[in-house]
Amino acid sequence: MYAWESIEKTLTYIEENMSEEIQTETLASIASLSPFYFQRLFKRLVRKPVQEYIKLRRLAKAINDLKNTKQRILDVALSYGFSSHANFTRAFKETYQMTPEEYRKNLPMLNTFDKPEISANYVLIDENVPVIVGNIVLEIQKKSLKESEIYLGFEAEVNISNQIPVGESTGIDVPGQLWQKFRSKKNMIADSLYRDVEMGMSHTANLDKGTFIYFAGGLANSTNISTNDGMVKQILPAGEYIVCRIEAASFEELVTTALNQANKYLFETWLKKHELVTQPFSAEKYYKENAGINCMEIWVIPMDKIAE
Repeated sequence: MYAWESIEKTLTYIEENMSEEIQTETLASIASLSPFYFQRLFKRLVRKPVQEYIKLRRLAKAINDLKNTKQRILDVALSYGFSSHANFTRAFKETYQMTPEEYRKNLPMLNTFDKPEISANYVLIDENVPVIVGNIVLEIQKKSLKESEIYLGFEAEVNISNQIPVGESTGIDVPGQLWQKFRSKKNMIADSLYRDVEMGMSHTANLDKGTFIYFAGGLANSTNISTNDGMVKQILPAGEYIVCRIEAASFEELVTTALNQANKYLFETWLKKHELVTQPFSAEKYYKENAGINCMEIWVIPMDKIAE
């Protein structure tokens, strides 16, 4: 058994025992490692100390219940292993700078810590070959966009540190908030859009400020469209792209954990293994034409190979 497989066994155990007290020594035993080496290996592969990771996964589950159920906050806290309302509130506020009561009242979009798919770091898929990685299907291919595409939507400045690394940051999810805003206004310009294609675009990074611009919008059906109500136009330029296609069991999983896992795999594993770098730009294209199939694509623009 590879070392990463031992850590994946403990991640599964954590997911299945959120309501129980989880001792580091128990996890080390599951991994067949001493507590000392288990903690070192866990932090290296998961990027968080063991007990902090457990806390962040419990909070991620609790946030979902606070949003989607009417359970008392105390009951949510107890169901995910927090010893009291006060203990839960303290952990929540330390992580998200708001109390559970404030979150439930306003329901802002939040970044939560995903369960990592460690195996993805050790799988190198060939072009045009779909592969199952964890609970998602990935396929990487090269595409040529013959004509530029115009999109209408909203954009905002985002702090890089609040979004990256994907699936590991905590705080307000600004891109998610933009998607909410676009979809609330979409009917106003429905006649100007194709119904089945939407795009999120990350561009114009400002490293001095530590920010980038994120755009969320829909594909325009004409080049002669005016904007209003704060909307802007963005162009997906014609050219050559590397495209990572993703399929997931549900749309919610597609735009959260699947997107995060795919981003990590594309940028941290596949491109590096192929010694490729890309322009400071990426686009997420969402397709809705096929009922029952939840799919999207990450588009990046390749540059020259990494210099030796």
